[in-house]
This record gives sequence, structure tokens and C-alpha cells, in this order.
Amino acid sequence: MKDVQNVSRRSFIKGIGLASGGLIIASGTSLFNSCSVETKELIAFNPNLFVQLNSDGSLILVASRSEMGQGVRTSLTSVIADEMEADWDRVSIQQAVGDVKYGDQNTDGSKSVRLLYEEMRKIGAATKAILIAAAAKKWEINESECSAENHFILNTKGDKIGFGDLVEIAKTLEVPTDVRLKDPKDFKFIGTYLPSKDVKNLSNGTAVFGLDARLEGMKFAAVKRCPVAFGKVVSFDKTAALKIAGVLDVVEIPMLIKPFGPLGGVAVIATNTWAAFKGKEALKVEWDLGANKDYDSEAYMEEITANVLKKGNVVQSSGSVDEAFKKASKTIESTYQLPHLVHAPMEVPNAVAWVQGDTCEIWAPTQEPQRTRTEVSDFLGTSEENVTVNVTFLGGGFGRKSKPDYVVEAAAISKAIKAPVQVVWTREDDIQHSYYHTVSSQYMKGSIDENGKVTGWLHRFAFPTIGSTFSPGADEPAPWEAASAANVPFEIPNMQFETGKAPAHVRIGWLRSVINIPHGFAINVFADELAHEAGIDPLEFRLNLIGSDRIETTENDYKYDTARLKHVLRTAAKNADWGKKLPEGHAMGLAVHYSFLSYVASVVEVSVINDKVKVHNIHSVIDCGLAVNKNTITAQMEGAAIFGMSLAFYGKITAKEGAITQSNFHDYQMIRMPQVPNIHVEIVENNERPTGVGEPGVPVIAPAIINAIFKASGKRFKNLPLMDYNLV
Repeated sequence: MKDVQNVSRRSFIKGIGLASGGLIIASGTSLFNSCSVETKELIAFNPNLFVQLNSDGSLILVASRSEMGQGVRTSLTSVIADEMEADWDRVSIQQAVGDVKYGDQNTDGSKSVRLLYEEMRKIGAATKAILIAAAAKKWEINESECSAENHFILNTKGDKIGFGDLVEIAKTLEVPTDVRLKDPKDFKFIGTYLPSKDVKNLSNGTAVFGLDARLEGMKFAAVKRCPVAFGKVVSFDKTAALKIAGVLDVVEIPMLIKPFGPLGGVAVIATNTWAAFKGKEALKVEWDLGANKDYDSEAYMEEITANVLKKGNVVQSSGSVDEAFKKASKTIESTYQLPHLVHAPMEVPNAVAWVQGDTCEIWAPTQEPQRTRTEVSDFLGTSEENVTVNVTFLGGGFGRKSKPDYVVEAAAISKAIKAPVQVVWTREDDIQHSYYHTVSSQYMKGSIDENGKVTGWLHRFAFPTIGSTFSPGADEPAPWEAASAANVPFEIPNMQFETGKAPAHVRIGWLRSVINIPHGFAINVFADELAHEAGIDPLEFRLNLIGSDRIETTENDYKYDTARLKHVLRTAAKNADWGKKLPEGHAMGLAVHYSFLSYVASVVEVSVINDKVKVHNIHSVIDCGLAVNKNTITAQMEGAAIFGMSLAFYGKITAKEGAITQSNFHDYQMIRMPQVPNIHVEIVENNERPTGVGEPGVPVIAPAIINAIFKASGKRFKNLPLMDYNLV
């Protein structure tokens, strides 16, 4: 049965973020900057902010979320095109500027498709309805006699007319109050392996990334920042810097104590990026290192580990773990330590800004264009309407580019030098002055009875919270950070979750999968330890831990379904042929985790030969509800597997005397091509509401590797990365 949505014109417009009533009509010119379709001699029809149909039949669909390789531009616009019955070959995509009229544009948290899917469907269906109404008016027949197919409206007599030929009539019509959505069985693009619209431009070099942005008369800048977070400039000597060929000027920029404020420092302005970099190297700066000058990550790990080894603040409890431990056949205790991590996207932070009076235009690879607009306007003391944020392609983001400190830097420098400027961070800047994924220590204690059933589960953790970035001084996990551990899907009668104190000494921010990385690691490795003590196969043991099929309501009325969790686990095990005989030194490990409303399991095959670990196969299964674009989902799961391997083998940021000790890819390494295993991805087929994809594939990889290593070698590694044990 088709799904009919009764949507008033007012609520429809409100739902898509349109700021004012009525149709937006662009007659003779395009609403959008830099359209890929020439519209000078065309009539353009804009039934809402996301669709422009031109009289030649060309269709421009607006992408409001940022593209960083995850395929969101194709996924979201294909939903509109599918409901419209558009010809995908006639579609081009226009990137939206940062503006509240587009609704939430924050491309973070694996939520773009899950939050916008229904709205994009309504937009496409409404546009199709207007075109059907236009055709019916032209033919003087009932709308019920018309249907849409592949960029045409057809009638029951066999006539058809192209979408473009209906623009003149369509632009005079009202948005319908009843929006009829397709039956999923009629989808043409949704649920398929649809190639990215951006592949051609990305592969031939014509796609514009932040680093590609150029303006006439543009200068280039590099910023020297204090090696210790929140340290300040005392004085600087620019003499040597000004002697570098191409260096034009040296200016100090302010530090702003706010969540996304720049760290401040001294900026070198030059005629090219290389000169700016060399000038920065030549600068002599005296720093006030500030309160974090003694931060030592090794000593800090000892401090927070001591905090998790003693009674903490109880954030959730059921039953009595103390009684369970007293009556247990066995109790097992373990402590897990994971270091700081950094995003290190291939494209470093960069931005172009041109401040002219009380106006500013930005070109930047940003995940959060609206927050960027707000931060820049706040800094300049002007209204948001005076700030334009043009969103370029992002060469990776992983959460780093949702924090616009680097964009505010560009605005500050442009204002100071009264010229357009591009700020480019070096890789060293990126590694040493970022928002870091939190360091953590986690203590686990469990009890099992004589039958191998888990009767008690205690999880105590301490880590500097992301909340410290927003509320300096916060030293315990925020409720949502604690909830990701307490939401463990195990049917255990006695469970308790506690937090310990952990003050922050660097900027703490979210990184792909956020707190699910340490929680997913500790939970999955500890479950494997319990299975070993119980003498039960890890797969069977994990299924027993999850327990009965049950459904619980979680965020935004989504239903948490343990049957779906068990299904991905069983499917991953089946795909990997769990239990099969493997060559000597080879073994499999598994992990399963629920995050971003999605269910993911991975089975990893490793070998441990001559004390060196090699990953051979990864079998991952994801249940993310309706799979809007299987092509991008598969790619994101493959990327998550490689990302997770990099964290497991190499991910480690340390600090000494307040300064980050890593500086580039030689000491903050990534998995190289020869290390990439065979990666097998299965997407569970269903018609549940779409959920997250970009992040939930990460947390299962490291624990599955650790569990496989134990099975192959008998050695259990509880701290990461593995390079610390000379295993790679």
C-alpha cells in the first residue's frame, strides 16, 4: 500500500527549512551560485529550496550536508530524484551554503540520512505532484489519469510530456497538501548500488576542495601556535621570518576561550603557502605555557587508572553486583587503557576568508557550515546575514572539521591584513594542535556461575570528557558518554556502571565513533575473557549474553532490538565460516556493538607468526535499517575497517611537558596498502528506518583483532596500540 502523508503547505515548508511562504521562482536566472547548468535563457522552477527544474529538463538538486567521501550528496539527492521519478542522468548536484533555511546542516554523528530521509522523500513527492498537476491542467484531464516515469508525465491515453516542458505551468501552482510517497517496492535508486555523482570530478581533479580555493589578490598564511594547549604569546621576533622570500607580514592573532575559538598565535602572511611555512619556522616566539605545561600522558594514565580501581560515582545500577560477586563460582577483573587519538584527515584544516567591512565570505571544507557562520559572525561582531560560508569538498573529516577554529583564524587574519587570505595548517599543526579523542582507562569485573552464566557485571571508567571543551573544569563523563557504556545489550541480572574523575589538559573533541571506541573495546574484549573462563565458545557465549529477543525504545522513538543484534553476529560468523579449521598460527575473533542506532558485528581472521600480527580477513555485517545507497554503505564499512585497524595497530597521541610528541605520519601511522586485508561487507536487508553508517563500523574492529590474537597466541593485550608490543 502506498504511504499517503497529509502535510499542510505551512508544515511542509517549515519541514524543509523554507523561511517564507509561497513558491520560490527563479525566472531567467538560477537561485544558486555557480550552477553547473546554464540558466540564462531558461525558465527555472523552484518548488522548494532543494529542487530547481529548468525548462530544458535539467534538474539541480541541492545537497545541504557536507561531502567528505561518505557519499552523502548522492545518497540524499537520489532520494528526491527517486520520489520525483527523475532521470538520474539529468540530475546535477549543487552544494548549499551555510544557512538556517536549509535546516540542520551539521554533517556529524552518522545522522544525515537518518534525519533527512523522510524530508527528502516528501520534497521529491511534492515536486512530482506539482508536475502531475501541471500536466493534467495542460491536457485538461484529471490528475488521477496521470503518472510520472523517468522525467516524463504520462497519461492513460498514451501521451507524455517532459518535466522541462511543464515548468511554465508548474511555477504557477501551489505545493499540494497531500503528498503521496512511493511504495518501497517501486524504488529505482533507493536501496541500490548507485554510483556517486561526484566520481568523475573527484577522479579528474576538477572537484574543488578547500585547498583548491583561489581568489584574486589572495594571500597565504600559516600560524605558529603555542606547543601547549591554551598557552599564550609573550613576545615574538619577526626579523628572520621577514627575510624569507615571499613573506609579506607577520601579525599576532588572538586566542578565544570558547569551544571552537582559535588557539591564537602568530601568523605569517606570504605570497604562497611554502613561503608562509618557511616564515613560520623562522619565527622566534616566547610563550607563556600556561596551566597545562606539566601534562604528561604517561603519568596521567596512571592517575586515571588509579581512579577506576576505586569506588566511583554510580550512574546506573540494577540488581546487586556485590551480591553476585559474593555468590559467584568465578570472578574476573580486567583494566583496559586506550590513548588519545587524532583525526589526521588527508586534507589538513584550511580556509579562505575575505573580510570587507562588516561582511565576510568564507570558502572552507567544513562539516558544520552554520556553526562556522555563527563563530565567524561572533568574532567579527556582525550579523550572520553578513557572513557567507561556501562549503567545498572535504578531503576527510572524521569530526575534526565540524570544529571551525581554523576558519575563525582565516577571518581574523583577513580582517587584520584587509585582504583575502588562505590559512593552511601543516601536518604538524594538524597532529599537535587538534581536538583529541579522549584517553581512557576502564575497569571491568564480572562473575560467572557454575554453568558459565554471567551473573554480575561492573564497568567503571574515567576519561576527560568532551564536556570539558564546552564547560572548562568538567572532569567526569557527560551523561550521554556514560550511557554508551550502560546501554550494553546484555541480559545480566546484576549490572553497575560507575565513573571516575579525569580532568582535561588538551582540547577534547569527537572523532569517528566517539566514545564507542573505548567502550566497545573494553566490553567486547572483556566478554571474550569471560567466555574463556567459562570454557564456552565466544560466539555461543556472546549470544547467551545478549539473551532473549526484546525491544526497547531509544533515541527519537527508534526501537532497540536484540534480535537484530544477534542476527548481525550470527551472519558475520556464518560468512566467516566461524569454527572452521585454519592454518597454524591463524585464528578468528569477533565483536558486536550497537551505536548510532545501527547494529554491527565483525569477525576478523589474523595470524600471529614470529610474534608479528597480520590481519587476513574481515567479515563485517551491518543492519542500518533501509539501505539508501548500498554502494556508499559498503565503502563506509570498508573504510571503517581500515580506520579501526589503524587505531588498533598505531593510534596513539602522547604528551610530554604539555606538548604533543607526535608530529606527522612517521610517528602517527596509518595502515598501508599492503596491510589491508580482504574486507567482506554484508548489508542486512530490511525496511526499518535508516540509521547511522559512517561510524558504527569502527568500534568492533580493534576488539575483534585482540580476541583473534588471543586465540592464535594465548596472549591477551588490553592496552592499545599493538605497535607498543612490537607486534607489527
